Amino acid sequence: MSKNRYPRLLGFLPLLGMFLMLGGCKWTLLDPKGQVGLDERNLIITATLLMLLVVVPVIVMTFAFAWKYRASNTSATYAPKWSHSTKIEIAVWLVPILIIIALGYITYKSTHALDPYRPLESDVKPVNIQVVALDWKWLFIYPDLGIATVNEIRFPEHTPLNFRITSDAVMNSFFIPALGGQIYAMAGMQTRLHLIANQKAEMEGISANYSGAGFTGMKFKAISTSQEDFDAWVAAVKAAPKQLDQAEYDALTKPSQNNPVALYSAYEPDLFQKIVDKYEGMKPGKPVKHEKKEVAVVEGSDTGAHSTAGAEE
Repeated sequence: MSKNRYPRLLGFLPLLGMFLMLGGCKWTLLDPKGQVGLDERNLIITATLLMLLVVVPVIVMTFAFAWKYRASNTSATYAPKWSHSTKIEIAVWLVPILIIIALGYITYKSTHALDPYRPLESDVKPVNIQVVALDWKWLFIYPDLGIATVNEIRFPEHTPLNFRITSDAVMNSFFIPALGGQIYAMAGMQTRLHLIANQKAEMEGISANYSGAGFTGMKFKAISTSQEDFDAWVAAVKAAPKQLDQAEYDALTKPSQNNPVALYSAYEPDLFQKIVDKYEGMKPGKPVKHEKKEVAVVEGSDTGAHSTAGAEE
């Protein structure tokens, strides 16, 4: 027995290692700082508890039946010809059906309530922020304030945030776990996300979609402040010496990793729309126009004097 004890104990070491690694994880999703994140957390907990109504009894009964009908228990009823129980059939089918109905209702209701495109109801004027995913950094444009930043956004608490999101690189995903919700950023397209912070906090925003070598460092700061602190920050950004002209933006689009926070007191007019329009011809179902080009013909060739490089569709 003593010889077999140690291999059994060694079998628990991977489990111990798993718990140690899980101890380093953050509970951001379960400790939200915004109303959307709070509603999503409640939805996760509710759905989990409903599913546990099936999982827990099944696990308990598995151990109970294994113990009761073990080979050494001679008092257990032996019924080899037993094949049906109406009570068991009702329980096995009715309980899961009721849970599925409950989950379906909750899912339908929450899907519409937590629609990322749905503006949040508030008497406070929202802050509009345009988001551009680059390799491997985030560009934020405040169209109503005339400023732009890289890898940092600030906003007042209890104020709705209206995000318009696109990409000037590969497909990405914009995600602030503490505020809730994530949405894809795709070139030539605009997606939307509406969030709000219920308190002052410094949060981390991340890329939730693998996008290459600099993916792990593609993070940004999301800081909710008081209205007074936000106004002071805006004034400081407007006094910043750097401006996001076309040359500066072209340099910004070059792949780079772990970029520091950058503040721009001004930016190229209609920059966000220009970025979206760059990929206009790539939209599905839209004909792509090609310019006709004249090509010189080598003497003796069977082709005509000119050939068309592309055709207009």
